[in-house]
Amino acid sequence: MQELPVVPKIDPTVSKIQKPNWLRVKLPIGESYKHVRGLVDTHKLNTICESGNCPNMGECWGEGTATFMILGNICTRSCGFCAVATGRPEPVDWDEPQRVSEAIHLMKVKHAVITSVDRDELKDGGSIIWYNTIKAVKVLNPTTTLETLIPDFRGINDQIQRIIDAAPEVVSHNMETVERMTRQVRIQAKYRRSLDVLKTLKEGGMRTKTGLMLGLGETKDEVIQTMKDLVEVGTDVLTLGQYLQPTRKHLPVQRFVHPDEFAELREIGYNIGFDYVESGPLVRSSYHSEKHVIAGFGKNKWQEEKKAAAN
Repeated sequence: MQELPVVPKIDPTVSKIQKPNWLRVKLPIGESYKHVRGLVDTHKLNTICESGNCPNMGECWGEGTATFMILGNICTRSCGFCAVATGRPEPVDWDEPQRVSEAIHLMKVKHAVITSVDRDELKDGGSIIWYNTIKAVKVLNPTTTLETLIPDFRGINDQIQRIIDAAPEVVSHNMETVERMTRQVRIQAKYRRSLDVLKTLKEGGMRTKTGLMLGLGETKDEVIQTMKDLVEVGTDVLTLGQYLQPTRKHLPVQRFVHPDEFAELREIGYNIGFDYVESGPLVRSSYHSEKHVIAGFGKNKWQEEKKAAAN
């Protein structure tokens, strides 16, 4: 029997593993970056790009896109991987949906991504603001496609149904890690509950998506089993990326996964049955998300690559 690695623990005294050269990040430059920066500041918006220390912020903002984070920038959960602040959130800002909608309109983007912190202290889990935001974006930006990266809403069906009723083009909910490590990595979350959320969304007619971080101590077999579990509940899109430790107070990186391994897992994902697999060291949930809207695009591209390689 294969011996499983020990789930990592947070130890501020442990020095970081040196980053390999394939994890180079583009610096934020250019007029488009400045434009997005200005809109975010003017409209007093939160972005996961900043709060989550995303390595692709320079590239995405340089292309005129950003991932907006609604319901404030303080989360009620304390996940071991996440750079977003934990604590008591501010009261709900009911004007936020309109501000987000106006910012997307000014950015003139064809595809927008919205996420949020967890608001477990709210009776509705924040689902009403979610519904209002999606609807406001659609009214002012009728040709803009929308991905919503949602929390698990504690598995409460009425709250998940609000997202389905608002009908964004893609609904994403991240598993983040494999089942064995969920309790350590996503302290207040449950692996099976997240699968149920994705299943409920799919049964409600949504195009569904999820993401995993690699390098926390999971095994390849565990990743593949997670893929199978996700396909079983109908998940369409999978993103795989390298976990990067935000601060010494967060879970340490156990290893840096080589790009070749990410390429192999992409191949496995398509063979298992995903419609789109985005896999690479710097891949994050919203990276290239405009392509994830199109059913069949990823799988067709993969099949073309296989055919070209065989010739």
